[in-house]
Amino acid sequence: MINIRRGTIDDLPQVHGLIKELAVYEKAPDEVTNTVQDMHWDGFGENPIFKFFVAETEEGIVGIALYYIGYSTWKGKMLFLEDLIVTERLRRSGIGKLLFNAVAHEAKEIGAKRMRWQVLDWNEPAITFYKKIGADLSSEWLNCTFNEDQIKAYRPN
Repeated sequence: MINIRRGTIDDLPQVHGLIKELAVYEKAPDEVTNTVQDMHWDGFGENPIFKFFVAETEEGIVGIALYYIGYSTWKGKMLFLEDLIVTERLRRSGIGKLLFNAVAHEAKEIGAKRMRWQVLDWNEPAITFYKKIGADLSSEWLNCTFNEDQIKAYRPN
């Protein structure tokens, strides 16, 4: 039996474990610098900046969908699904869809004008799923990123 529910502060250690598992899957295990303490502050501190749903079985948390609210200058309120993670041994069991459904329902509930997420170009199972549910996969937009060192080093001309 799978229970989908809103995440709580007590879930953070298991959530962080799933994040590290995803990093291994995405071939970037050393890229996770976020900590449980960071997530505690950022998700449950004075100004929370993210929320999440968990998929839970009798074994514990086996999946998460972490999201935050953003704003589109063209559309208004939007929901950004940052990560949808299901532990590797339970992928393709329908848990990801249940988590996605919870986030899509949240987007409806808050009156979001857009819901957005990303997928790696080599993640064929995810791409297939997103196409199957009717999502638009854009080849038009490029992701631009500053890492922490680049942010610190940036000097406007």
